[in-house]
Amino acid sequence: MLNELTWKTVRDSRYEVAVLPWGATEAHNFHLPYSTDNIETEAVAARAAERAWKAGAKLVVLPIVPFGVNTGQLDIPLCINMNPSTQALVLRDVASSLAGQGIKKLVILNGHGGNDFRQMIRELQPQVSLFLCVVNWYKILDLKSYFSDVGDHAGEMETSVMQYVAPERVLPLSEAGSGKAKAFKIAAFREGWAWAPRQWTQVTDDTGVGNPAASTAEKGKRYVEAVSGKLADFFVDLAKADTASLYQ
Repeated sequence: MLNELTWKTVRDSRYEVAVLPWGATEAHNFHLPYSTDNIETEAVAARAAERAWKAGAKLVVLPIVPFGVNTGQLDIPLCINMNPSTQALVLRDVASSLAGQGIKKLVILNGHGGNDFRQMIRELQPQVSLFLCVVNWYKILDLKSYFSDVGDHAGEMETSVMQYVAPERVLPLSEAGSGKAKAFKIAAFREGWAWAPRQWTQVTDDTGVGNPAASTAEKGKRYVEAVSGKLADFFVDLAKADTASLYQ
């Protein structure tokens, strides 16, 4: 974890993979903090990196970028938006710095649904020597195997994860809203083959999308440990991989 390292350690180490956690600062219902995406993503990164390091992967986790794309939440006080064009510039600068220092691979570990780094990577990859990729950690496993309600914001999954990794930051569930959300009137948007960004305050009254009522720390632990294990395996595979020969 680079936040915890000194130059004495870094000077004498060689890192194959850098992990860049990327979150957001936004409202999460009435019971979770604005920093929820950041806390969760750093926790997953730390757990997965520890496992991967013990398995021989030389990787370093960078400090998290705490702001994400929140253009649909600009009317909610203190939801902080970072436009995709700004993200692309930040990513370019980070990647260029690492490439010049001999880091060979960079993983963006994304923890916010409004962020989409794929097109940025397509544009940036030809310009830098290190290999770029992205993982949305909340998509690694099928949520239906772990939670009864699979709403996508401040619901059962995120609340359970926070109850496990940062219980002191979670208010009692009696404080939470129901996370009831309105659906698009147009069928194509509901069915998913057409897409438009949601205007958050028109969709939900409490900023949640998904009911947190059945959340427990035990569910969060089971899910986080499973996600971290699978992510750690990926880190190990990537650290070992020759990125000039990735296909079989």
